[in-house]
Amino acid sequence: MSPDRANERSRLKLVLVLTATYMVAEVVGGVWTGSLALLADAGHMLVDVAAVGLALAAMWIARQPPTVRHTYAFARAEILAALINGLALWVVVAWIGIEAIQRFRTPTPVAAGTMMLIAVGGLVVNGVAFGILHGVGDRERSLNLHGALLHVVGDLLGSVGVVLAGLIIWLTGWMRADPLVSLVIGGLILFSSWRLVREAVHILLEGVPRDLDVEALLSSLRSLDGVNGVHDLHVWTITSGYPALSAHVVCAHGVDREMVLAQLNRMLRERFDISHTTIQLEPESPPDHAEPMTHPVPTLE
Repeated sequence: MSPDRANERSRLKLVLVLTATYMVAEVVGGVWTGSLALLADAGHMLVDVAAVGLALAAMWIARQPPTVRHTYAFARAEILAALINGLALWVVVAWIGIEAIQRFRTPTPVAAGTMMLIAVGGLVVNGVAFGILHGVGDRERSLNLHGALLHVVGDLLGSVGVVLAGLIIWLTGWMRADPLVSLVIGGLILFSSWRLVREAVHILLEGVPRDLDVEALLSSLRSLDGVNGVHDLHVWTITSGYPALSAHVVCAHGVDREMVLAQLNRMLRERFDISHTTIQLEPESPPDHAEPMTHPVPTLE
């Protein structure tokens, strides 16, 4: 395992311990105070625990060697984990929304002081967890890690929201502040997770990497000396930070194909950061090559 990946795993483990510990405190506190916002935040933390655990499991699976049945190994396990984490966030948002609507209709008394005290503790824990994961891996290199980070960001926003709701109830006695803040938290979580789900689906559907200009890539391939044409070009992402390319390249008549292949691979690696390539070199038809003449067969009158 590379040092960067080992660092990511150790940080995820630390975040897992922190979130699991405080999740229990928030569940107890939510039941004790009657706060939906606190229970919603605890529910989100429960999903976070599963999300971080899933991210860790996916990293372990992705390290397994290729097999005769999985020649690319299991690199996309991390993309699947990112997708599951994003969809899990949507389930939490749906639950928050349903509960908030019911609380709007029938406001429930909330112990605002205790609610704020517990939420401040959650804010500290989530802030520490965010500091641990932030900047460890960018989204392009590890969508899986980014998914786990989004869960932590959602919890951080949730803790801020719970403190705000508790403060409003404590100052004004307006109990509907609790479900209102819960809906705002749900909306923020939904917004932040949309891009994660979209990118995971894009990779699983073998879409072109989002930061890659295919027209510029095609133009660069065609501009190399000895290249007379390119067709059947395919560019996709195996997993985060691992783009791949395949193409058929028509070589000019009489050129050194080994030299052309070396130039193609060097250009793709240096200009587009693509190292995993499969390039089929095809000869250009000789200049004097012509299709055979065909004549109609004479028929007897």
